[in-house]
Amino acid sequence: MTLHPGHPADTAADIADFANEFVALRRKLHSQPELAYKEEKTSALVATYLQSWGYEVTRNIGGTGVVGTLHNGIGGRSVGIRADMDALPIIEATGLDYASTTAGVMHACGHDGHTAILLAAARHLSETRDFSGTFHAIFQPAEEGGGGARSMIRDGLFERFPVDAVFGLHNWPGVPAGQFGFLTGPAMASVDLAIIRIVGKGGHGAKPHQTVDPVIASASLVLALQTIVSRNLDPLETAVITVGTINGGVAANVIPESVELKITVRTFNERVREQIKGRIIALADLHAQSYGATAQVRYPRGYPVLVNHADETEFARQVALRHFGEGRVEADFRQITASEDFAFMLQERPGSYLFVGNGDSADLHSPRYDFNDAILPDAARYWVALVRDFLSANDTTLTIPSRVEAKQDD
Repeated sequence: MTLHPGHPADTAADIADFANEFVALRRKLHSQPELAYKEEKTSALVATYLQSWGYEVTRNIGGTGVVGTLHNGIGGRSVGIRADMDALPIIEATGLDYASTTAGVMHACGHDGHTAILLAAARHLSETRDFSGTFHAIFQPAEEGGGGARSMIRDGLFERFPVDAVFGLHNWPGVPAGQFGFLTGPAMASVDLAIIRIVGKGGHGAKPHQTVDPVIASASLVLALQTIVSRNLDPLETAVITVGTINGGVAANVIPESVELKITVRTFNERVREQIKGRIIALADLHAQSYGATAQVRYPRGYPVLVNHADETEFARQVALRHFGEGRVEADFRQITASEDFAFMLQERPGSYLFVGNGDSADLHSPRYDFNDAILPDAARYWVALVRDFLSANDTTLTIPSRVEAKQDD
């Protein structure tokens, strides 16, 4: 079944009645993935559907971002729901009949699913109109390292589309399909990149005494970097320091002039984040010097710690409990050392980022990963329930948060 913009439907019908259409849409998106800030076809498709359902649509926010706005009733509250749209530079190895047709690009993180979930919820909310207030459907580009959330914010996202709270979700492999997970406070790690170039003096491999070997200095540094977590940080703090690449040399019998290391750094605490930066720079300098070499360090900042606000997270959890039952809520969902640029949105407005189990699938960013279509209908129902409950507090036993100021508790 294919999805037709504006296709008439019984407004009282459940999302299950048209879920297959959005599964087909999700698979279409999967087959035509687009990288960060190149989501032209995806954003055009999103805008077309939103317009056909009566949304006020604004395009090209922060690049290829799209916001669909739906007003209903006289309620003064507003809520934003965000979905990401971009894919990854990965060669797909799923063998699916709807696999990527774009060479070297793949939806390996489920953003195709996130987009389809929010579109399904947007259609249902437009057809039923059983809320009072303003709903903003935010379709974001460039989550995968491009900082698309920050780009939309800099383009006036929350000034142009004010919200009392903003929410997002991510599918999560390894968690039972359709289970909802919630975390208050620091939920996903910050991420920074350290690029270290150890510069020595190259020469013949048979005459090492006439060189300053940057390979030896780099090998020593790799081991020393792991002592930052084990010996410099409070044992109760969480941090990950991973040396992902080491590049230097072209032949077995040549000592190279330099070696470059690229390192990813993750933690849940801004103080620890700064402490690690200082220690990496110090160790690079001192280890290079001890071998007669020098160190050049670049340290570009990545995404900040994603901090879920307490009131909004509890509200989101209560929505799941009320509409799906206690058995569908993971009781012990743990912090995640992956990173997310939704953190920038939570620095600007209160809100929460939640997780939906993807079942026993390949891991995120794997060439064999695929979004689990079975979770799409309930995830869309969840967004519908959250929007209704947040905007229409007259018929709910939930406590609806009223504050609008953003607060960080790093």
